[in-house]
Amino acid sequence: MENEFVFSSETAALDPATDPSASTMFPESNENEPEGLMFYHMDLYESKGRLEIFPEEPAGRGDGALGETSEESTGPGEDFLSSDRSAYDLEKEVDELTKLYGLDEDKEIDQELLGGNIATAGILESKEIPALKEDVAAGSYGSIYNAPKSSSPVNSSQHKEDTESTEEQELPGKDSQDESQHLHDAKAYDELHNHASSKEELRSDDRQAEQSIHPNSEEEAADIYCATCQIPIRAFDKLFGDHKDHQVTQLAHAVESAKEEIQKNMCKLEEQVTEMENFASHLEEIFITVEENFGRQEQNFEMHYNEVMQTLTQRYEEKVEGLGEEKKQKLEALYGQLVSCGENLDTCKELMETIQELCKDKEKGDFIKVKLFYTYRLGEFLKKDMDLALSTLPDFEDRVIDFSDVQQLMDSINTIAAPSAPVINPQAPNSATGTSVRVWWGLFSDDTVEFYQLYYKQVSDDTPSEEQAELMLKVKEAYCTVTKLVPNTQYEFWVSALNTAGVSPVSERAVYVTAPSPPIIKRKESRSCENAALVCWESGNMNPVDSYTVELSKLTNGENGDIITESIVGIPNCEALIQLEPGQSYIISVRAVNMGGPSERSEPVSIHTTGTYFYLNEDTAHPLLSVLEDGLTIACSEIENLECDLSFRDNGFTRCIAILGSMIPFQGKHYWEVEVDENMEYRVGVAFENTHRHGYLGANSSSWCMRHIVTPARHKYEFLHSGTTPDIRLTIPPKRIGILLDYDNWKLSFFNLDIAQHLYTFNSHFQHYVHPCFALEKPGVLRIRNGIAMPTSISLL
Repeated sequence: MENEFVFSSETAALDPATDPSASTMFPESNENEPEGLMFYHMDLYESKGRLEIFPEEPAGRGDGALGETSEESTGPGEDFLSSDRSAYDLEKEVDELTKLYGLDEDKEIDQELLGGNIATAGILESKEIPALKEDVAAGSYGSIYNAPKSSSPVNSSQHKEDTESTEEQELPGKDSQDESQHLHDAKAYDELHNHASSKEELRSDDRQAEQSIHPNSEEEAADIYCATCQIPIRAFDKLFGDHKDHQVTQLAHAVESAKEEIQKNMCKLEEQVTEMENFASHLEEIFITVEENFGRQEQNFEMHYNEVMQTLTQRYEEKVEGLGEEKKQKLEALYGQLVSCGENLDTCKELMETIQELCKDKEKGDFIKVKLFYTYRLGEFLKKDMDLALSTLPDFEDRVIDFSDVQQLMDSINTIAAPSAPVINPQAPNSATGTSVRVWWGLFSDDTVEFYQLYYKQVSDDTPSEEQAELMLKVKEAYCTVTKLVPNTQYEFWVSALNTAGVSPVSERAVYVTAPSPPIIKRKESRSCENAALVCWESGNMNPVDSYTVELSKLTNGENGDIITESIVGIPNCEALIQLEPGQSYIISVRAVNMGGPSERSEPVSIHTTGTYFYLNEDTAHPLLSVLEDGLTIACSEIENLECDLSFRDNGFTRCIAILGSMIPFQGKHYWEVEVDENMEYRVGVAFENTHRHGYLGANSSSWCMRHIVTPARHKYEFLHSGTTPDIRLTIPPKRIGILLDYDNWKLSFFNLDIAQHLYTFNSHFQHYVHPCFALEKPGVLRIRNGIAMPTSISLL
């Protein structure tokens, strides 16, 4: 936006000598200026008013820091301000403007900058007019900050040239000093103006940069999700931004999808955790088995080692003892021989000494006397044989030790005995599925086992046990999961242990049973109303089961069908009456339970508690009546030849072309509708289970019905029970008939829904639960609508 400068119409009338501001140009007020800024137009005030607001020359206005001018230009303004200061308080108004535009915060910085520029221009006179200095300074702030933001140096230079030319035209009589003073003032104003414009541009750039860094808090929040970039975005970005060609979806749907994906991943993670936990349990069992095997081996080695050491010790003691006996015998024999040799030596010495003495005796007589005695003794001694051979040898006999038994003991260390018979455990609860079962066994002894042989066969009452084929599995651990079995079937298991020494005797036999097959829900026999549902099913198993479990999943916005919200356990029969919340949708499934565990879920059935649901029982239908594919439309193509041979059902109607719906076994109110043609002849109502099949509906005490027949005179409507009807005439034939059954109040009501008209109400005490009943007396099609809420109009009636 360009700056536009205008001159007041009163400029020419002012004396330049007394009003220097007459030559000053100011920006004109513009409609496009930002709201809240105020500009003063010169034509809005008289000369006196303008002087009050802008008392100084342009240079004086630019001198916002000090507000000083030359001595020549301050005189008239000072006199004028001093005379009218009480009439107009310029300082007060400027302070209000400063606060209004938020300029008071930057006042000190601007004063320093402006003061520096003015000092450079050489127009500062700090000692003159101190009283006027603050007023002029405040005025300079208003003039600078009220300048348009689009001011530029080019505009400022143009303004400078205009100012100089104007001063030259209006002040021809001034001396050179005044002209020089005005030129200096104009230059100072231009410098201040340029500085203010630059400062505003810098502030504007700073604000834009700050806005780019800190987005506006009032910016529109993200409300859609970009599937391409996988980030939340604004709808505006989809229409006009970078995400224009990207695929987007609602943010809520994206959140739900993310939650579903997280839920699926969590399920997968839980499965992995379960597998890892099972594997960890298996590792723990193997770890315990290794420890047990090591303990048994260590104990076995220790036992054999002690036995070998005991045998060796015994043999050592025996050999050492025998060697000692032999030593003793040798020593005793040598000692006896040594003693005998000593005695002989003593005798020889004695004889030799005696004989020597005799030879030395000079008395011959005495010699002769003694000679005979000693000669005899010497002869006798010499006659003895001297045994100089050793009686025993010093060497011992070589003794050979028999280590055969020790060798056997040593060999037995590496020989393991055959294990004893294992002990098979009884079946644990929830240890089987429909096709597999987990079997456990153990050992009471510390036998070493290399592997086990698990035998099993099916137990059947039809086939003798001897004729059943036996199957065998080899396993390392003391447990095994046997697969490929028949659901809900008993199997006989026994086991034996093997090692290098042989096979153990077989264990006692134990009977295990697999989990049942999933039940089969009878959809057509299952019924529901606004606050309950009766679910019926078939067992699906040849053998009986212990109980059943019904699992409910409450649907929220059509989702969360896989999350079980309620379970009903211990149901002995193949049906369950379940209390539900009105106006909800449920997914219901059933499990069969036996000793082996629960079966898989049955095929689910959807239950809606928006109204009463029932099905047509085709077993009760007349042969001429057919039920179409939707299950709630009956048709009759011909009525003639009723006496011809027809294939009647055991529980079907024979005379009345009728059919019964499934029983409504819930207390409270139940509502359904029937769509008919105006000329159709029919009967609709309720009947007991045991109503007469060879009669007509309404002709007995066990049925209540509304009948329509067409006569030549009129449409006739009857409300029959026990063959009687009240006298009621209907002027408008109904095409949509509403039927309301109220067990609590013992009422059965009929309504014409086309005109919201109450037709008739039976008041009867229903001793049993009833069945909806429908009949056609002429060919036609009758449509039934159930599972719907009762219209408000009927509630009001």
